[in-house]
Amino acid sequence: MYYSTGGQQVPYAQRVIIVNGQGKIMAKAGYVQLQVEVNTQGKHVLDTQKDNAIIMNRVMQSLLALKIPREHIQTTGYTILPLYDFENGKQIFNEYEVTNAITIKVMDTNQVGAVIDTAVQNGANRISSIQFNIADVDAYYQQALTLALHNAQMKAKTIADAMYLPLQPQPIEIVEEHENSPVLYKSMTMADSTIATPIEQGQMAINATVRVKFQY
Repeated sequence: MYYSTGGQQVPYAQRVIIVNGQGKIMAKAGYVQLQVEVNTQGKHVLDTQKDNAIIMNRVMQSLLALKIPREHIQTTGYTILPLYDFENGKQIFNEYEVTNAITIKVMDTNQVGAVIDTAVQNGANRISSIQFNIADVDAYYQQALTLALHNAQMKAKTIADAMYLPLQPQPIEIVEEHENSPVLYKSMTMADSTIATPIEQGQMAINATVRVKFQY
């Protein structure tokens, strides 16, 4: 459609409605990753390393006894730090601290509490993270994306109906807004306990967002 100005034909500006659509799917975790650490201190670095290795080997053997596959246990950190005290403004060596960290992939989410308890009972003294993950997150995301598109379409129709606008049913532009992968993260410091550690996974939200432009 054109109108005339001074002998020239200038097109009308395109009339559009831009809406954001959101979609959400709830899902349970398919597997869990947790980091288990053994921390030891001592005056002599070699002795402290040896003590740490003995404890970590015991922890790993106990995890294998729970039928955790060896390939699901991976060393993710190993540090040796000298620790100092300060007296009268002077730095005085105290002891060495050795930390060995492993990441464990637990495919049975109901087994997480038993894995933590077993590791602690065998000498682990810190659980630094628990991450619940969805194995086939892309399939859930596609469902959320479909819901987001329907949501955008309904929003645009609502606006058009309220304003008596002749909305075109097909969008002229769709922009997918990227979301971070869903991860439920927890961290804790563990101490010896005779009771089972309760781990409640709950549900995780997979979100999708789109920005859609309609013409009227």
